[in-house]
Amino acid sequence: MSANNENPESDLLIQEVDEDLRREQYIKLWRAYGKYAIAGALLIVLGVAGHQLWLSWRAQQFQKTAAAFASAEDLIGAGKNNEAEARLTEIAQGNQTGFAMVAAFRKAQMQTEGGDAAGAAATYDALAKSDAPSVFRDLAILKGALLTLDSADPEALQKKILPLAEAGNPWHFTATELLALLANRRGDKDGALSTYKKLADDAAAPQDIRARAVDMIAALGGGTAAAKPEKG
Repeated sequence: MSANNENPESDLLIQEVDEDLRREQYIKLWRAYGKYAIAGALLIVLGVAGHQLWLSWRAQQFQKTAAAFASAEDLIGAGKNNEAEARLTEIAQGNQTGFAMVAAFRKAQMQTEGGDAAGAAATYDALAKSDAPSVFRDLAILKGALLTLDSADPEALQKKILPLAEAGNPWHFTATELLALLANRRGDKDGALSTYKKLADDAAAPQDIRARAVDMIAALGGGTAAAKPEKG
């Protein structure tokens, strides 16, 4: 038989000593690190609560901004354009990025329809410099360029549009068409014809852009580069 079985009292004593030692170690660890454990637990609780509060606040702000945008559309429908524009300006300057962008585009559209081309161009310029997604910033550049095609410096406009005409940009074909218009405005007929012919012959270009390119080639006396695409 083992020594343990021969001395059960000794076994109990050893177990009690081991438990006391472990208890002392736990107490020392708790005294040393317990406050950090409590702090960590509080951080987790506060982090979860804070996240929930932020989500709730964001939902409330979204609903508030959505209601403001809807009221602006109602004002437009009622013919109260000045009030509507003021409301859209307020939304465009707010923190709801998506609504801010849509409100700015809507405001520029109103300004254009109201004959305020300079105001619309300024709104598009602000959009182009905003933190909106690049595809919409580029769209704002193009819309602003169209509005100022006959008034702005052609060289300055070309610098803005050239990067958008690169292959791979979503607005590649529209930007290329604008470059052709700019070339024609500068009196560079050959440059305009060359650009229009590239567009007319590019099967990947949208049909309406190819059709306009063919019309412009004929208008500029360049003959026919390709058959005019049929609109589907």
